Amino acid sequence: MNIFEESKKYIPGGVNSPVRAFGSVGGEPVFIERGKGSKIYAVDGKEYIDYVCSWGPLIHGHADDAIISEIEKALKNGTTFGAPTKLELELAKKVVNMVPSIDMVRMVSSGTEAVMSAIRLARGYTKRDKIVKFEGCYHGHSDSLLVKAGSGALTFNQPSSPGVPFDLAKYTLIADYNDLESVKRLFLENKGEIACIIVEPVAGNMGVVLPTDVFLQGLKEICENEGSLLIFDEVITGFRLSPGGAQEYYGVIPHLTTLGKILGGGLPVGAYGGKREIMEMISPVGPVYQAGTLSGNPLAMAAGLANLKKLEKSFYIELRKKSEYLWNGFRENCKSLGIDYAFNSIESMACMFFCSGNVNSFKDALRSDTKKYAQFFHGMLERGINLAPSQFEAMFVSSAHSYEDLDYTIKTHYEVLKSIK
Repeated sequence: MNIFEESKKYIPGGVNSPVRAFGSVGGEPVFIERGKGSKIYAVDGKEYIDYVCSWGPLIHGHADDAIISEIEKALKNGTTFGAPTKLELELAKKVVNMVPSIDMVRMVSSGTEAVMSAIRLARGYTKRDKIVKFEGCYHGHSDSLLVKAGSGALTFNQPSSPGVPFDLAKYTLIADYNDLESVKRLFLENKGEIACIIVEPVAGNMGVVLPTDVFLQGLKEICENEGSLLIFDEVITGFRLSPGGAQEYYGVIPHLTTLGKILGGGLPVGAYGGKREIMEMISPVGPVYQAGTLSGNPLAMAAGLANLKKLEKSFYIELRKKSEYLWNGFRENCKSLGIDYAFNSIESMACMFFCSGNVNSFKDALRSDTKKYAQFFHGMLERGINLAPSQFEAMFVSSAHSYEDLDYTIKTHYEVLKSIK
């Protein structure tokens, strides 16, 4: 039986999240049966070294023993109660202690839900309707954020999906990542109307694009001057770059932060948090309503708590060594082959763009040769290395990756690049 063809009879496109369908690289997706450590195993038994890591959450690798043990303990007590548990409190305290911007946190069930709720909170707190996001930054599929740039980057936007009303999407203003002047113009043209800026402090959905030295601090200053809130979407970067995420790494503290992925230790989770004054606008304390039956699910809370307890500073030192070993190996391969591909990396996340020159924005990323990336992707996959099936996603290293894994990956990277050069 062809599982993919059978799945398409019952699931739109055969998948439950679009990029999994291999639409941008061609071919059929690999169906996974299990994972352990740095490896995943397909239903046909083939083994892959995995650098997708479930799109970032698995910083300790697959089926980490400590995390699985805590999930099993929680499971024996029940899967969900729709009532408060001590685990929620313990994870909330851990988050508050780790993330600089967060005095209080609300748990939800996904990153999309976290971002949607944080924006509602920002609008309720400021009593303003408009928001600013950046071209190429993805914040989930809620209506306010599922928009794309039109003919100009500084105009009201068109919805990028049927089903998103224009009357709602028009309140989302689009700026250029790493371009403070584009943000300032939007604020000038919409004086006193912008509730917040939301940004991935390190963009992880146009490949990996790092902020310039002045970008994040510049956004904070604009918000402070204009009475708006700065929201860091740290669904990817939260607990990935440092114990306190990108905000600790760069020393820029937003007003609100959204979290997900690593927070849940591999189970569905999201969260948003910030300063007490803002967070106490949320029901039942304040008037901004948000609720969820499975929010604070005990299994996710147990997994997340086990995950975060392992994230000591020494953990990041060792993870950085492994990551730099791999990234430097990739760079040396390109140099040896005379290939001038852009390669962006920060700590344990990276992306190789199939184009020359610097990639500092979405427009830069769009210069990538996606057909060549597809060749590269399949060449690596055939040799047992699992990468994201899209040029515009990140690679992730986990603590479970061994130097043997890394050496094989560097060797294979060289061979595949040479074959498609």
